[in-house]
Amino acid sequence: MALSNYLIGDYRELMTYSDQIKKYGLTKMSPLIITCSITGGQHGKEANPNLPEDPEAQAQSTLDAYNAGAVLVHAHRRDPANPAFDTKNTEDYLELNRLIRAKCPDIIINNTCIGGRTIDTENKIVSDLLHVSAGARPEVASIDITSTSQRMNLGARSAEMGSEREAYTKKFDLINNDEDIVELLKEFDEYGIKPEWEMYNLTDIKRLRGIIDKGIIKGPHWCMMLFGGNGVFPNYQSMALAMQMLPPDAIFSTINIGGAHNAMMAQSIIMGNHVRVGLEDVVYYGPRQLVVSNAQLVERAVRIAEELGRPVATPEQAREMLGLGAPRQY
Repeated sequence: MALSNYLIGDYRELMTYSDQIKKYGLTKMSPLIITCSITGGQHGKEANPNLPEDPEAQAQSTLDAYNAGAVLVHAHRRDPANPAFDTKNTEDYLELNRLIRAKCPDIIINNTCIGGRTIDTENKIVSDLLHVSAGARPEVASIDITSTSQRMNLGARSAEMGSEREAYTKKFDLINNDEDIVELLKEFDEYGIKPEWEMYNLTDIKRLRGIIDKGIIKGPHWCMMLFGGNGVFPNYQSMALAMQMLPPDAIFSTINIGGAHNAMMAQSIIMGNHVRVGLEDVVYYGPRQLVVSNAQLVERAVRIAEELGRPVATPEQAREMLGLGAPRQY
């Protein structure tokens, strides 16, 4: 089967899956795309001192994850003046992308974009459209195709971390309407960026299908869904239902948060989906055992896949499956 044909529709029909498993196990499934989300935009070194925050450390962490088997990097760029927060400067993202490309010649570069607008309910302020990274021309950029209200308890930071603060509860209220998504997709088209659809609940799939029905984006559709944390209940029924609901020309990867990480990652590999790992999603490798590096998490995903017989994608294979061209230069 051509790599371009490895879509979710190949695995969600029960008897097709059963016939393949009984003959081949996981060996004939699509090569596993491993994404590494190296940093994230919420917790930082206060949660795990091994989380990379400055661009040089992020680029080196990406190289280590790439050498371990990651073929796509999801990167948040922190504010140089205050690394507790994401930057609001496009040039900062461009700097990071250049550093990553210099170290990893063919890794797929994905910048967080979020989209939508945050709402400060106390001060009654609505932000501008969140799209600071688009001008840095990532090959892929994430859009949170959702509206969500989250409360996150973030730990204290010391001055040695580049910014000092007390522990506090961060309020994150996001509204992402269809009009803003359509506007953002026009900018993606201008810069040649493939959207990565990040979904927090099953109803987000309905919104995605509505956007697809407008005829302004083409497949294959690269889809991520959160399991655990602020996402979907982490169980195999939720994952199976999501697979049934997604468009057949989707390529589906899971983001597995916190304590649910290992179980849902293994489930995703078994069900023919793809996986994201990294210090954005999990800071503990095991009970009371901090993650040492992003590469450590990638190595575990590779080891599980190989033990189960699932092939792991090369960058070239991942580019073919996602419909991407040659590596973008910066």
